[in-house]
Amino acid sequence: MAKFLADVTVAVHILALLLIGLGGFLAWRWPKLIFVHMFAAAWGVLVNVTPVPCPLTALENFFRHQQGLGDLPGGFNAYYLYGTVFPQSWLPAIGIVAIVVVAYSYVGVYHRWRHRHDEETHVRPVHLG
Repeated sequence: MAKFLADVTVAVHILALLLIGLGGFLAWRWPKLIFVHMFAAAWGVLVNVTPVPCPLTALENFFRHQQGLGDLPGGFNAYYLYGTVFPQSWLPAIGIVAIVVVAYSYVGVYHRWRHRHDEETHVRPVHLG
């Protein structure tokens, strides 16, 4: 059971990373999701630039210990992403691209919100005739 729960934790962690990177675009369709995304993005930055541990990594480590395994060597990103999905040397460029993508998604959210807001507050003339 511990292996299954560790695998589920990995899947949830990957979904959380996708939300952090792309959640702003989901907010184009569902604007209130922007608040969830802002929290997730802030959390993602916090756990990557400070010593605050990621609870999903801690949970996976707990399930690994239940199997007699040690902690993830280097943490989730180092174990699953660096050298597997992309070389660690690309990390600075990926960070810049991620910031640009999130900023672009936020501009889109604002633009769509503003457009909806303008449509809702604009009184349309009634044509008689």
